[in-house]
Amino acid sequence: MKTGIMNLGTESLVIDLPDQTDILALNEAVPLENKADAIQAALNHPIGTPGLDQIIGSKLQTNPAARAVVVVSDNTRPVPYKGESGILWPVIRRLLEHGFTKERILVLVANGTHRALAEPELRSMLDPRVFEKGIQVKNHNCRDHTHLVNLGKTSRGSQIHIDSDYMAADLKILTGLVESHFMAGASGGRKSVCPGLIGEEGTYVFHGAPMLASKNARDLQLENNPCHEEALEIARKAGVDFIINVTLDRDFRITGVFAGDLEKAHQSAVERLQKDSCIQISHEYDIVVTHAGFMGVNHYQTAKAGVAAIPALKSNGKLILVANNTDPNPIGSPMYHTVLGLLTLIGADKFKQLLVSPDWSFIPDQWQVQMWAKLFNKIPMDNFVYYSPQLSQSDYRLLPGQDGNRYLPPASRYHGSLKTVPVMIHNSVQQFTTELTNEGKKEITVAYLKDGPYGILLGNRQQATGNRQQAIGMRLEGDSYEDNNYAGFI
Repeated sequence: MKTGIMNLGTESLVIDLPDQTDILALNEAVPLENKADAIQAALNHPIGTPGLDQIIGSKLQTNPAARAVVVVSDNTRPVPYKGESGILWPVIRRLLEHGFTKERILVLVANGTHRALAEPELRSMLDPRVFEKGIQVKNHNCRDHTHLVNLGKTSRGSQIHIDSDYMAADLKILTGLVESHFMAGASGGRKSVCPGLIGEEGTYVFHGAPMLASKNARDLQLENNPCHEEALEIARKAGVDFIINVTLDRDFRITGVFAGDLEKAHQSAVERLQKDSCIQISHEYDIVVTHAGFMGVNHYQTAKAGVAAIPALKSNGKLILVANNTDPNPIGSPMYHTVLGLLTLIGADKFKQLLVSPDWSFIPDQWQVQMWAKLFNKIPMDNFVYYSPQLSQSDYRLLPGQDGNRYLPPASRYHGSLKTVPVMIHNSVQQFTTELTNEGKKEITVAYLKDGPYGILLGNRQQATGNRQQAIGMRLEGDSYEDNNYAGFI
C-alpha cells in the first residue's frame, strides 16, 4: 500500500492507497522567510502605484475627514489576516498612524452571495487588534437594497449595485488571496468587489449560464474570460485605490505578497500562481481520489474540487471526493439545495438544456450546480462518491452521486467523525477495483490528487494552444482540444 496525506483545512489525515497509485502533487513552492518584512516592503514599494503611506496622505490632504474601507474575504478563503503572516493589521495600523480615527475605518467582509459571518467566526478569522481598537467589522449583504448603490450597467448588461459603505469611502483598499478559480481564472483582485460586494441581481449575468458555458471561463485563464472581464469592469466602475493580495503554498504559508494597482499587482500574483499551480499528467485514470481542502466548508464550495479532478478522469472513470463540511449550512443555501436537487433528478444533459431555455428563470447559486454538471458530462453520476462526515442521511438524498457512507461499516455511518475518512477511501477504492476487474480490466490506474482543488492538471498529449498558452505562461506543444465539457486533457 501507498500512504497519502489529506489536508482538509482543520485537520490532516493519513490515507492508504493501492501500490499502483500515482500521487499527483504540486511542486514545493518556496515560502517567504520573513513574512512581516515582505508585507511591509510590498506596502512601501507596491506595483503600479505610489506607496500606501503616500496614498493615505493624499486622501487626507484632500479631505481631512476622509473615510477608509478595508475589504476582507469571508472564511471560505484561507487568507492570512492575523499572526506573523497577517496582512490586515499592517494596513490598518498605517491608517491609524496617519490620522484616520477608528470611527472612520471600516473592515467590510466581501461575502458575495454567501451567508453573513457571526461574530465568533469574524474574531477567529481576523487580527484581534481590530476588535481591541474598536474598529467596526461589517458583513456585506447582497440582498439588502437599502445598502446598495446603483452604478448603472456593464457592457454585458449586468445591473451594477455595490455596497453603499464601500462607495461612501474615500479610500478603498482590497485584501485577499490569489488562487486558481474555476470560473474567473484566479481569485483575488477585482473579485473582492465582484462578486464580493455586488447585489444579488448582478450575479444573473456574471454567473449566468451562457457566461459559464464559455470555454474560457476556467482555471488560470484571464484572457478572453468573460467572468474575469465582467468582474474587472465592475471593480473599475466602483473604484479601487490599492490592493494587497498573497499567494500561498499547500500548507497556507505565504509565497508572495503583491500590493498596489488593482490590475498590475493582481496580474503579478497570477503569474506567480501559474508557475506554482500546474501539475503535468500523461494519461487519464480509472479511479481518482481527491478532497476539497480548506475551501470545502460546504457542498457548494466543494464543486471546485470536483471540476479540478475532471482532466484526470477517464470518460467512465470513478471519482471519490472527500470534504470537511463544517459550515452551519453544510450543503449551501436553500436556492442551491433546490437547483442541486434538480440536477440530481434530471441529469447533466437535461439540466444544461434547461439552464439555457428561454423559459428558465435565473435562480441564485445555479452557477455552482452548473459547474457540477461539467463533472457529470465527463463521468456518469453513479461513478461519483461524495463523503463528508458532517452530513446526515437526509442531506445525502439531495446530492448527486453515491453517499460515501455506504462504504463504511453500519456502526460508523453518519457519526460526524473525520476518523472514518481513511476507511471510506480504502473500501470505496477496493470496491471500484473489484468492479473493474470483474468487467475484464487487467490494469487499473489510480490517482490521488494530493492538493485537491489547488492543483491544476495539464496533460501532455492534448495541450493548450493560443489564448490558453499565453494565459498559462508556458510554451506548450500539441493538438488543440475541446474543453466546453473539460473533455480529455487540459
